[in-house]
Amino acid sequence: MLKAEWKKYVLNFKRPSGTSRGVMFDKTSYFIFITDSQKKGITGIGECGILRGLSYDDRPDYESKLSEVCQNIHAHEDYLISGLREWPSIHFGLEMGLRDLEVGGNKILFQNKFSAGLSPIPINGLVWMGERDFMKSQIKEKIEAGFSCIKMKIGAIDFEEELSLLKTLRQEFDQDTIELRVDANGAFSPAEASEKLKILSELNIHSIEQPIKAGQHESMHQLCQKNDLPIALDEELIGLTNIQEKRQLLETIQPPYIILKPSLVGGFKGTLEWINLANILGVDWWITSALESNIGLNAIAQFTADFNNPLPQGLGTGSLYTNNFESPLTVENGTLSYQLQKSWQLDGL
Repeated sequence: MLKAEWKKYVLNFKRPSGTSRGVMFDKTSYFIFITDSQKKGITGIGECGILRGLSYDDRPDYESKLSEVCQNIHAHEDYLISGLREWPSIHFGLEMGLRDLEVGGNKILFQNKFSAGLSPIPINGLVWMGERDFMKSQIKEKIEAGFSCIKMKIGAIDFEEELSLLKTLRQEFDQDTIELRVDANGAFSPAEASEKLKILSELNIHSIEQPIKAGQHESMHQLCQKNDLPIALDEELIGLTNIQEKRQLLETIQPPYIILKPSLVGGFKGTLEWINLANILGVDWWITSALESNIGLNAIAQFTADFNNPLPQGLGTGSLYTNNFESPLTVENGTLSYQLQKSWQLDGL
């Protein structure tokens, strides 16, 4: 007999983190705890992580839905198949919790070389928006920490200042030394995007995430066709809940890359649908966490490792918070590893 309950947990940023959508000071997650009367002393934990103003299921009745899911946990298969397609973060948390329960609550959700502590995952170093000196100091920190791929948020401060920062970085480190990605979070208008992408392309940038706001499919398709700078779709994927919609989006826009956040696209199941479609249509992809705690990040990293994708993944967000949970996850020399000698500390949860 399965039982479940949930708890709200607010993660506090060590320092305010800026995007073109505003500055974040904290981030809310909900944790589902699942037990089975036949597995005494074992609890599966899943994280339902929402991003305010962005997640498809950021709704006033979110907590009511969580309670409904917990009350009907015995019918979990039905929820996973159909009942939670409109609730991607809850879908993911439920998948995660059930899988954790199945493996004995030990947080080894996927058996692979990463979770065995044998093979780290290459990741990008994330540089948040802010004043020029702050962004410059972050870039320096990432390079000193051994990152060979840096992702820089752009679109909030003056474009010329951001361009100057990127030029300075590129003058010091060529594209063979540092791979540069930029993330505009939809900050550019369709009218200005083409020119800005052309300017950015001169700096040998790997790709730009979501240069214009989601939903402008024809404009995004045209930007992809010009191919001044390879585009990665991110927010564009949010809210598409069936396979036909997903395929139509990829066939219409024809992007070089898509970025997959399991909390935003329907967990392991929803992410796998995107990966299968991308492989069929010749679209490259990588997986990114959506500011989850180390519990969610761990599940995403282990899932990601199953695919042996050689591209740097976006899994370096575990050190952002003052009250994250101690875990075996370790960032070192531009990689994320699972160090078996370290243990989980879930104090406060």
